[in-house]
Order: sequence, then structure tokens, then C-alpha cells
Amino acid sequence: MIIDFRSDTVTRPSREMLEFMCSAEVGDAVFGDDPSVLDLESYAADLFGMDAGLFCPSGTMSNQIAIKAHTKPGDQLICDHTAHVYFYEGGGAALHSGISCRLLYGNGGRFSAGQAEEVINPDDPHLPRTKLVSIENTSNKGGGTYWDFSEIEKIKKICARHGLALHLDGARLFNALIETPESPSHYGKLFDSISICLSKGLGAPMGSLLLGGSDFIHEAARMRKAFGGGMRQAGFMAAAGLFALRNNTDRLSVDHGNAKLLSDAFADSGLCTRVSPASTNIVMVDFETPETLRQVIEKFASRHILVAPMGRTRLRLVTHLDITEQMMDKALNIIKELSDGG
Repeated sequence: MIIDFRSDTVTRPSREMLEFMCSAEVGDAVFGDDPSVLDLESYAADLFGMDAGLFCPSGTMSNQIAIKAHTKPGDQLICDHTAHVYFYEGGGAALHSGISCRLLYGNGGRFSAGQAEEVINPDDPHLPRTKLVSIENTSNKGGGTYWDFSEIEKIKKICARHGLALHLDGARLFNALIETPESPSHYGKLFDSISICLSKGLGAPMGSLLLGGSDFIHEAARMRKAFGGGMRQAGFMAAAGLFALRNNTDRLSVDHGNAKLLSDAFADSGLCTRVSPASTNIVMVDFETPETLRQVIEKFASRHILVAPMGRTRLRLVTHLDITEQMMDKALNIIKELSDGG
């Protein structure tokens, strides 16, 4: 039995999801007549109270399409220095959109409205035009931290005052929604665009949704085509996403509970120097040296547990719907064994 904590991207479609996919009605999504794609886009847009949606192959593509649709070459994007759009998307903001990123140093991937306002450039030909603010909720490199919604509201007011667009990289937004009182429609009222990943904790095999206003999505569809993201009988994958949105959001609380169990086990183990409290489904564990981290990873691998480094001395574990109660029991026992010198 392999226990895979490397990411929530490793999930596989359930039998029920596969059956739903196989029964999907499909067409040609490039021609705009795949009914399952249209159903997914409409369902998600209605859920968030936004005009329209666009089904994309990946979250990186949906984020980069949003950046390109909101900006012109030479403009500037404000984001945290750990943001996925900056750190993990291959320099796409510069490559595809020709813009620069103004980085903020927040807390766990979250910055304040005051920090954002301080770096908005004046109308000066020496400086790039500030055009877009992007936040990530939950924050991957922040360890699954989620935002205080009132701070997002403050950032929105600043964006409105300065004529800036506000984008949400909501790859794991439903994890945040489990832990907070807000609904998807609350987010839809604040953001000019939202990217939602279907292939992480929601369990679909691939795909992401970009949501926004009608004019924005019309432009985004043009960008998707230019990026090579046009798909034909995409309805089979869209059906998986629709199943995920309808069936796999509430159960994310199970993943959060498992992450807390792992976090507590490491905190009690004496194996590490620090464990970040599990806010959602991501656990960050810090070790004294790179060698210690390497040894722990190897010991886990020898016991058929897969984990991933997140930097020179940090380990990341991510819980998801393919982690069973039996797997959790085994993982927790192994952490105890290692702490006892096993």
C-alpha cells in the first residue's frame, strides 16, 4: 500500500466519477457546442454569482490567461513573493504578458491592504503602470493558510480607488470555504476574475475554471486559444469537474482533520524543529539540516510513504480524498516509530 502525501494533485477519479464521465454528452468545445463543458462553466459561474466561466486544462493556464487579459506589456502585477502565479508558473507573467511583478512580503502568503497600497505606482513614465493585484487562497507555500475575508474587502476598496483589477488564484479556495463563513458568491462579488482548480482536493483528473464578467471571459477565450488551450471533446473531463463541484466540496473537512492529526504527530515526535499548525490540508514540517530532511524522506519512502521537500529543510505533506483511515493509522504509527528511533 502506497500512501501518497506529495500533493492533492495525485488523486484519482472515484468509480462514481468515472461512471459520470462515461455517461457525459460531448461535442466539440472549440466550436462551443460541447454540452458538458457548457454545463460546467454555467454551474460554476452561477455558484459564484459571476457572468461566465471558461474551462481550461490547468490552473497555471487559467491564472496566466487572467493576467494577460487584465494587463498590457509593461504593466505591473502586485502579489506575495510566495504566490503561485510568480513562483511556480515558469515566469509566465513575463513570458506571456510582458509584465513585471511587485512582490510583497506578507504572512503565510497573505499581505495587508496597506502593504498593497504602498507599492501602487504613481502615474510616472519612469515606472510601470500598476494594473493588477493577485491573491492566493489558500496559500500553497504558506502551508494552506487562508485569508481573513475582511482584509480582502479592504484590498478590493483600494483596487477600486486606484482602478486596478483584482484576481483570485483560488486553486484551493474550497478548502478556505470549509473553514470560514463566506460562500462562493461572497468571493464572486469582490473579484474581477477567479481561478478554481478541479484536480486537487476536489478529485477531478484535470482542469481548472476561470470565472469573470462576460467581456472578460470573451477576451479570456481568445487568450486560451492563443495559449493552445482549445480542447475538442472536453466534456468527459468537464463532467468530472461538475461531479467534483457537486459532490466533493463538503468532504474537504475530512482532509483538514487528517492534516491536523499529522501536524500534531510531528509536533509530539521530536523529529523536527518546527511544525506549522495545519490551517487546511497542508502540513509544513521544518528540520534542522538538509541532511536530516533527506533522511526522513528516505525513511518514509522505505515504508511506502511518499512525501515532498519544500525547500532545503522543509517537508510538505498534503492530505486528500485518496487518503483512507487505514492509511492515516499507518502513517501516524510510522511517525511514532521514527520518533522512538525506528
